[in-house]
Amino acid sequence: MAAAVSSPLPGFGRPPIPYGRRVELPRRGTTFLRELPGPPGAPTLLLLHGWVATGGLNWFHNFEPLSEHFRVIAPDLRGHGRGLRHRSVFRLAECADDCAATILELGTGPVIAVGYSMGGPVAQLLWRRHRDLVDGLVLCATSAGFFPERRSRLLFQAAMLATVATARAGVQRRVLGVLPLVPLPSGGMSLWAAGEMRRHDWRMIVEAGHSISTYHARRWIGDIDVPTAVVCTTEDRGVSPSLQVAAAEAIPRARLYPVADGHLACANPRFTEPLLTACHDVADRGR
Repeated sequence: MAAAVSSPLPGFGRPPIPYGRRVELPRRGTTFLRELPGPPGAPTLLLLHGWVATGGLNWFHNFEPLSEHFRVIAPDLRGHGRGLRHRSVFRLAECADDCAATILELGTGPVIAVGYSMGGPVAQLLWRRHRDLVDGLVLCATSAGFFPERRSRLLFQAAMLATVATARAGVQRRVLGVLPLVPLPSGGMSLWAAGEMRRHDWRMIVEAGHSISTYHARRWIGDIDVPTAVVCTTEDRGVSPSLQVAAAEAIPRARLYPVADGHLACANPRFTEPLLTACHDVADRGR
């Protein structure tokens, strides 16, 4: 494992962001993560970011408050930021396997997987494919399937496939125009945020969008047997609140935590309190 490769974000009235470092995953490649040790013996949170974000972008408000109670690990998922690169087609299942390899490499033991938007399916698949590495789930602004209607799913897939050629040609500005907004901080922090996004592999980003559109866990979501909390963003226009609630209802003994905010709630400092409550709930039930 290499030494830290990034520095904390310069001040602009922002919460502290931890150093990041590269980690070599055997037979998979090199990934990048930010981490905080937390109190001795504390449970470990594996923070999984959303589409087009990075670990730093998605969780910059939450690192310090969460680290007061938990060990925190926030990787950049493959193709995003400084995450693992691969020539094969992006698959959410491969992201879950990357996370499992990261857990094993760091020797953290089982984790509470906290998935935001795209990170939700990655967390669900991590439980399904590597049950022994997951003690609990916190699912935020996410679902067990994002396009239940066939027509909307096909339209989105067509848009993603049409964009793949642009991404492979490296025309990133055009790609950026068809992608949803990500939680970009304001002021001087926007320079750092733009730098994070410039690190993306845009071919993999677009393929990730297509993989999201095909994700469907409704046949097995009810088999989840670890403590689960669902943080539902009730004003969300990216992931329907009804789909978020349906996921909570499908998972045995899952608890619902509504947040009156949209899909970019993670960019709001007020999101930290319900997130922390949900993480404590899952950790306490796990014990």
